[in-house]
Amino acid sequence: MHPQVKAFFDPATWTLTYVVFDATTRDAVVIDPVLDYDPAASCTGEHAIGPVIAFIEAGGLKPWLSLESHAHADHLTAAQRLKDRYPGLRVGIGARITEVQRFFATVFNLEDLARDGSQFDLLLEDGQRIAAGSLEVEAIATPGHTPACMSFRIGDAVFTGDTLFMPDYGTGRCDFPAGSAADLYDSIARRLYALPEETRVFVGHDYQPGGRDVAWESTIGEEKHTNVHLRAGTGREEFVAFRRDRDRALAAPRLLYAAVQFNINAGLPPPREANGTAYLKIPLRMDA
Repeated sequence: MHPQVKAFFDPATWTLTYVVFDATTRDAVVIDPVLDYDPAASCTGEHAIGPVIAFIEAGGLKPWLSLESHAHADHLTAAQRLKDRYPGLRVGIGARITEVQRFFATVFNLEDLARDGSQFDLLLEDGQRIAAGSLEVEAIATPGHTPACMSFRIGDAVFTGDTLFMPDYGTGRCDFPAGSAADLYDSIARRLYALPEETRVFVGHDYQPGGRDVAWESTIGEEKHTNVHLRAGTGREEFVAFRRDRDRALAAPRLLYAAVQFNINAGLPPPREANGTAYLKIPLRMDA
C-alpha cells in the first residue's frame, strides 16, 4: 500500500505533523499534531493545527487516530483538539509512556497525575497493528530518545519521530531521563534499517542544517548509506560515544517544562484551581 502523506511544518518548533490518508476511502491518521504555546504569555493557540484541520475538512477525510511518537519535550500536542473535533478519534502512544509519567510526576510533584497511561485511548505495544478504516498502522518500538518512542509503519511509509532525522542531520538526542544511546542504536540499526530500502521515511523534525529548505522525506536506503550519525557500517560503541559527547553540548528545549507536563497527560490541561485558572509548574533550582 502506498498511502498519501501531507506534511505540515511548524517553524516555531521545527516539528513535522503528518496527515496520512487513503485517497479512495478518505480514511486518515494524524501523527504528532502541534498546539501553539507562548511561554511569555503562557497561552495556547491553533496556528499550527489550524491548517491540519483545514486540510482534513477540505478533503473530506475521516481521521481515526492521532498518534504520538513519544511525549515531546519541544512542543505541546494538539491531540485533544482533534479528539474534541472528531468524535470517535482515538489518541495513541507507546505503552512505555507509563515509565515517563512516573518519572516526571516526581520531578514536578504531580500528585494527582494518573501514571498508568489511562489518559490515552491506546497504549501501543511493539508489533501491534491497529486498523484505521482502510489503513493499517504497525507500531515499531524504537526507544532511545525516550523509552516510550514508537515509529509507525503505514504501508510503504514509516514515521520515525525523534529517532531518525534526515540523513544530513542524523539522529535524536538521548540525554533525556531514561534515554539511551545504546537503545537508539539498536532501534535504528536493527529495527528501522531492517525495513526494505525503498521504505519511505518521514521524520519528526527538520532543523534545516546549513540553512537549506525544510525537508521531511528520505528512504531507508538513503539513511543506511548516508546518515551523518549512523550508517549501516557504524559500530555500536562508536555511535554511543559520539551521541554521549554530542548530547553534552545540547541546550534544553525551550518549552521543556510546559511540554512534558502537558504531553504526559495526553494533551489534557491541568485541572482548574479554585480561582478558575489552570497552572503549570516550573521547578526552581536555587544556588546553595
